[in-house]
Amino acid sequence: MNIVIVIDSLEGGGAEKVMLTLAEEMAKLQHRITILSLANSIEYNIPKVLNVESLFEHRASKADRFWQRKKNVLALEAWFEKKQSEVGHIDLVLSNLDRSNNLLSKSNVKNVHFVIHNSVNAELARQKKLGPFSYLYLKKSKQNLNGKSLVCVSMGVEKEIIQGGLINPSAIRTIYNPFDFEKIKQQANEKNNNIPNEPYLIHVGRLAKQKRHDILFSAFAKLDKKYKLVLLCNKPAKALKLAQQYGIEKQLVVPGFQQSPYNWIKHAEALLLSSDFEGLPTVLIEALAVGTPVVSTNCTFGPSEILTGELSKYLVPVQQSETLANAVKQVLADKPNVENAEILKQVQAEQVVLQYLALAIH
Repeated sequence: MNIVIVIDSLEGGGAEKVMLTLAEEMAKLQHRITILSLANSIEYNIPKVLNVESLFEHRASKADRFWQRKKNVLALEAWFEKKQSEVGHIDLVLSNLDRSNNLLSKSNVKNVHFVIHNSVNAELARQKKLGPFSYLYLKKSKQNLNGKSLVCVSMGVEKEIIQGGLINPSAIRTIYNPFDFEKIKQQANEKNNNIPNEPYLIHVGRLAKQKRHDILFSAFAKLDKKYKLVLLCNKPAKALKLAQQYGIEKQLVVPGFQQSPYNWIKHAEALLLSSDFEGLPTVLIEALAVGTPVVSTNCTFGPSEILTGELSKYLVPVQQSETLANAVKQVLADKPNVENAEILKQVQAEQVVLQYLALAIH
């Protein structure tokens, strides 16, 4: 099959990583994959089997400005026409993130499915705080998905859309994100001299409001001083500045964005997630896959679908640093065995790919 994955950019981020894993797995099955990035910015190492092209030279944020949208939709359609003349019929198009969705939803491109990576309500609530223009832009972006085929990354996201009334899709289904466990375990065993020798906890995620580093730092400040906190994030200087407010900057290890975080995660005592909202936080599954216990906010959506059974006691309410700190103390005392977590059986890349390929058949 000829498959095109469209995404705003390939800068470090969860959706980007998910799509690279999916694309690589599809390529293993001999399908022809092109990743079309709106922006010409790539932070990830691109596997040799993948073809990556970019539509524009500028940042993705310029791609769907309303006065340029018509012109850019035409540019997108022209790209697809050219691609089709080169490779033949395109069987499946997966659109990711708002700017890509805005252009594709207004285009004549066929066989498009829109992948929803986050809680729509939580994103809108956050935009509301940024002012009316930000809010209306995002609301309109979501409404552009009316009558479209949606793929949600967790059952929570699907349920929210069905009950919400903002988007009436033509079809909706949940497909969990794919994980190549063999590759994850292999990279987790790679030697890395930068990893601290003393015990540490880890947080992996962009320095963004939704990730709530303030809650994370406040909780960490309540723990035993023998622990370091490793932050794999995109803005180390900003993170250190914020950490000063909680008096923990000396305990912080901030190596910046890491292509492969798995060896860092594997050697941690526990991985923490403090977000207000997610779609399906991949980093929780990656931690379980390498045997690292997890403590997470029970945010919308994903953590409660990942930490089930015995592991559900390490879920805490959002925005409660005290409760988060207590759960971390609990997990450090329990040292639970997490490698048989139920979710790991449902997210193996081979299985997930087949569910995506089935979209092309309907």
